[in-house]
Amino acid sequence: MADSQQSVVVSTESDGASEARERISLGFFGRTPPFTRRQWRVFLIACTAGFFDNYDRALLSLALKQIQKGLDIAEDRLGAMLSFIRFGYILTFLLTPLADVFGRRRLLLYTIFGYTIFTGISALAPSERSFVIFQILARAFAGAEATVALVILVEEVDADVRGWTVGLLGALTACGYGAAAGVFALINVMPYGWRGLYALALIPLVLIIPLRRALPESHRFEDTTHDDEEHSSNPLRPVVALFKAYPGRLALLMSVSFLGSMGGNAAGMFFPKYLQEVHHYSPSNVSLLYLIGGGIGILGNIIAGRLSDRIGRRTMGSACYLLAPLLTVWIYNTSGTFVIAAWVIELFFDTASSTIVTAYSAELFPTSHRSTAGSALSVAGTTGGAIGLLLEGVLYSYFHSHWTSVSMLTVFWAMAPFVMYFGFPETAGQELENISPEKMPSVVDPAH
Repeated sequence: MADSQQSVVVSTESDGASEARERISLGFFGRTPPFTRRQWRVFLIACTAGFFDNYDRALLSLALKQIQKGLDIAEDRLGAMLSFIRFGYILTFLLTPLADVFGRRRLLLYTIFGYTIFTGISALAPSERSFVIFQILARAFAGAEATVALVILVEEVDADVRGWTVGLLGALTACGYGAAAGVFALINVMPYGWRGLYALALIPLVLIIPLRRALPESHRFEDTTHDDEEHSSNPLRPVVALFKAYPGRLALLMSVSFLGSMGGNAAGMFFPKYLQEVHHYSPSNVSLLYLIGGGIGILGNIIAGRLSDRIGRRTMGSACYLLAPLLTVWIYNTSGTFVIAAWVIELFFDTASSTIVTAYSAELFPTSHRSTAGSALSVAGTTGGAIGLLLEGVLYSYFHSHWTSVSMLTVFWAMAPFVMYFGFPETAGQELENISPEKMPSVVDPAH
């Protein structure tokens, strides 16, 4: 992905030591922020883990029609099945807090192993029930992996490029969707069809051994545990701290995630099916659109990340959150080539808003329970997405149209930008310790 263009700059740290920083051109994705060698290691590992996670997520949507046929799933059960699978992300709340107790590095390795195994054995599922069980477990580990990888990266990079880094991470890991789209084009010739595509997800297992040596522990986590060794082994400590320290921030963040997922999850999940059944796209046509149009759309991650560092997270995030649902309604109520333009633009703003709320999830809470906060966000998004899919099934029973049902759900999505704009504090350019101090009076909840 990276080309040969790179530059090296020297940065003087606060302790007086100089450290070389390197920027590399990623071609289509632009140049990276100036990273130290340690930051580069963390960034590349986070990208690799997220790539395969997104491959798995994309497969369920892309191959939904084929999975439905292979497992003999009734049309009116699709929404419920997808909803149950989404609930797997709620289990991340049992796993992710352990990163605040035993370390980010150890848990990241375990979660990569877990989601790889359960995604791979989904290829062997003999029935709808077993497929759902395997996918629920895969989602639990995948959700924890994504949260911990983000936390490690946010804790390592500099404050003035934090949004840019999170956006670039989102864009590069989204290439996992592109990889899934590429292999989906071969689904009719792939041995065992959709099952063969899931078997390919076992590839990350070969990464576990080198990652054990290359991945460093977050320096902020090490500093925090040294300061609080008395309570560091208590697995409930980060959960209790999460709900006590900043309850206002937590409620606002979870509300945005819940509303956005409730209105938007069904729209993304049903889009490949919509293209094939309404616009008569073949699997290869769907793949081509995801590869080319999706490549343009995911630039929203990078642009939003960089702009949010300059003009603010709140303004950028709210604008993108407002435009995405409006464009989704256009997608499901247009014809011809307009659907392509509508989807590419919607994807741009959808990925942009996702970048902003992802950055917020890591910035608004202290190191001692930052990973736990990320899992709380995942729980809110999962619950909202699952309820949205269940509502889609209910609406389908009345309107007998998935596309009308999806359009109606966007009303919940459109509420999210107002919560963000009027409730969230501004965090761009600030050090994490200034945004969310570890120790503060229990009666104060600075949501602003």
